Amino acid sequence: ERPRECVECGKRFSWISNLISHSEIYTGEQPYECLQCGKSFSWGFNLIQHQVIHTEEHPYECSECGKSFSRRSNVIQPQKIH
Repeated sequence: ERPRECVECGKRFSWISNLISHSEIYTGEQPYECLQCGKSFSWGFNLIQHQVIHTEEHPYECSECGKSFSRRSNVIQPQKIH
């Protein structure tokens, strides 16, 4: 049973915390802020992904040109160019 319902779209959730997180897409609230640069995010996992840019870690390498990236998804873009 999913008793908690979004008043905007009708989507139902089992947990109130999931409904609250979902509701942030309508409010524009961005409570997760990067302490390094001040950029804010609606979702905590987006902040975690973002924070990698502030480290020296670039474990994903393009097999065509050798350029390294902090995110795997960024490797795919240059490979489309090659």
